[in-house]
Amino acid sequence: MGMFVAVLSGTVVSTSMPRIIADLGGDQAAYTWVITASLLATAVSTPIWGKLSDLLDRKMLLQVSLILFVLGTVAAGFAQSTPMLIGLRVIQGLGAGGLMSLVFVAVALIISPRERGKYMGLVGGIMAVATIGGPLLGGIITDSLGWRANFFIGVPFAVAAIVIIHKTLHLPPTTRTKVSIDYLGAVLLTVGVSVLLIWVSMGGSQFEWSSLESYLLIGGASAALIAFIVTEFLVSEPIVPMALFKNRTFTLAVVASIAVGVAMFATSVFLAQYFQLARGANPTQSGLMTIPMVVGQMVASITIGQLISRFGKWKSWVVTGSVLVLIGVSLMATLRYDTDFVLVSIYMVTLGAGLGMVMQNLTLAVQNDTPVEQLGAASSNVNFFRSVAGTIGVTVMSSILASQVTSRISGSLATFKPSSEAEIDALTGLATGNLPNVAELPHRIRLIVEAAYGSGIADAFLIAVPLAFIGLIAVIFLPNKALSTAVAGQTLAETAEESAIDLAEAEIGAATTGSIAVMTTREQAVDRDDR
Repeated sequence: MGMFVAVLSGTVVSTSMPRIIADLGGDQAAYTWVITASLLATAVSTPIWGKLSDLLDRKMLLQVSLILFVLGTVAAGFAQSTPMLIGLRVIQGLGAGGLMSLVFVAVALIISPRERGKYMGLVGGIMAVATIGGPLLGGIITDSLGWRANFFIGVPFAVAAIVIIHKTLHLPPTTRTKVSIDYLGAVLLTVGVSVLLIWVSMGGSQFEWSSLESYLLIGGASAALIAFIVTEFLVSEPIVPMALFKNRTFTLAVVASIAVGVAMFATSVFLAQYFQLARGANPTQSGLMTIPMVVGQMVASITIGQLISRFGKWKSWVVTGSVLVLIGVSLMATLRYDTDFVLVSIYMVTLGAGLGMVMQNLTLAVQNDTPVEQLGAASSNVNFFRSVAGTIGVTVMSSILASQVTSRISGSLATFKPSSEAEIDALTGLATGNLPNVAELPHRIRLIVEAAYGSGIADAFLIAVPLAFIGLIAVIFLPNKALSTAVAGQTLAETAEESAIDLAEAEIGAATTGSIAVMTTREQAVDRDDR
């Protein structure tokens, strides 16, 4: 239920986002930041939630994160400007950082990897149901009650989730160990990625790529990220334990997750824009048009999860899914404003099925090939890299989209002669750079705008193609280790280690990292002697 609330609250506004940004007077950069602000907040807050879960009651933390998420979501419904909306999305992301990690704790602690595939598939199915219903429900609400009502739809579900979690969720008690939180690493990561996103989103529009501003931003981002890497080698419990990269499965899964993250977040961000800005659909129609994508993901996630649990074979499905992701993003890169919707549906089903096969099962493969004392850090870091890659990927793709749309519209309007007052007003509106309401544009200008967005979104998807290919190669070389039947929670109890498992999954989306306190074999021996 907690996962359902998180995904529904995100997807219900996805189809109305073009309308929201247009009403608030935002441009393509603002559109991107509304998305990435939440993702980035999720990324940097997850390790904090993970450390707190080593100290405090996990059920309580799950309820707190759910309340924080809902408060941020409801407050966003009263936003009066895009900067205000971006700030409230940060609060929403902070709640999501705990919610979408802690939801998986019970699954990882009390269910064996062999059986976990089935439950991962069910979780994926729940997410898909929320993703299917969210855009459609959001479109209907936007067209009937206005976009602000979308932010309030998840409140009843959130209240129900809090009650259900309180009454039915029973987790092993937390052993209160002494842990340290890598605050410096979190700050450096936030600064580095944020400055990098500012450079990507503003470069070429607010300043030239070769300008002093550009050099200062890229220099600052590089310095912060290098300092972050150095910090991770020095602190006792880093956000990204560098020793994990000695594990071949982990390293290859990280590479594959980067490709999956870009494809996943790109489709969630750009499909709504494609249908509304390139095809002139209203929010309700846009929600209906995305159903093939999510049906493909839901069916693949649930079905393959069941098959993995039954037969214990996972790699062939992950490879197949990676092939479908590569084919899907390649097909998305051929979109035009007038592409037959039957073909678009095939493209979406293909990509959705691929993502459904790969997302949860990459984490499953890592969990299955990681020592139990490193389980939380390893599995959550796979999701961390997926989230960060998706955040950066969406920003880069959005920058390409904005550049291509501006160039194509300017070129088409160079010889355009307005013949009515409506066309003059439309041209004035386009000159501001704000996202247009395509349905209100005069026919001749509307065709130009739709063609520009159709081609621009396709050009943006080209970024995901080589990444998907690299991801496929990484998956092919993953060790094909048989799934274990041991339960992590039992193993932890036997070794007197009780650690939080921070898995993060994102929407529409996202999810990121955490780490756990690790006691070495020698320290365990000393501890036993002391007792």
